[in-house]
Amino acid sequence: MTYADSHLLSFLKDLALIPMTLLPIINPLSSAPVFVAAIRRNPQSATRLARQIAINSWFVIVTSMLIGTYVLQIFGISLPTVRLAGGLLVAAAAWRMLGSNDEDEMRNAAADEARALTNQQIVSRSFFPMTFPLTTGPGTIAAAIALGTEFPMTSPALYLAGAAVSAGGATLVAIVLYYIFKNAAAVLGKLGPVGTMVMVRLMSFILLCIGIQIMWNGWAELNGIKG
Repeated sequence: MTYADSHLLSFLKDLALIPMTLLPIINPLSSAPVFVAAIRRNPQSATRLARQIAINSWFVIVTSMLIGTYVLQIFGISLPTVRLAGGLLVAAAAWRMLGSNDEDEMRNAAADEARALTNQQIVSRSFFPMTFPLTTGPGTIAAAIALGTEFPMTSPALYLAGAAVSAGGATLVAIVLYYIFKNAAAVLGKLGPVGTMVMVRLMSFILLCIGIQIMWNGWAELNGIKG
């Protein structure tokens, strides 16, 4: 394998690592019921809102990966601490999802607010709550910061390479988010109420395991435990 081939393979691995890490944490299917309530099953609204959420999420992820580490350094916060806190937030969110029901206050409040908005207002207010915290919440931001530290950026060339990987990986995540949200009404319609409930509970359990794993990684780094 040549030097160029080795770097290309490394680039592709890093590119694939971003969506593989972030999508299970984002878990867009768990936010699909809120999205459907926001668009009121209007296909045009679905396309516009899905596109705006995808764009917002792209900026959140790329910004977190590229400058998140430097922000932490300013406040003197170590990466293991971020992993521990981020994992705790992910696990807490998953635990609430596991115990939630049709009267879940946060999601119903977001849905009620969305029903009262016009299509233009839905798009203009897509950042909160649809992008943050329902799509790219604190756990996603913490994971994106952790991913950003994996890319060597000690020189301008390496920084540009890391920026390219970050932008490319975030683009893959944004594309997946766009198509899932755009077709959320159809997916939930096929699953039905029971299927949707089962899917959300299963995704919540997987997310809980991911949060505990992130917490353990941070705790292990803080205490010098080798996995």
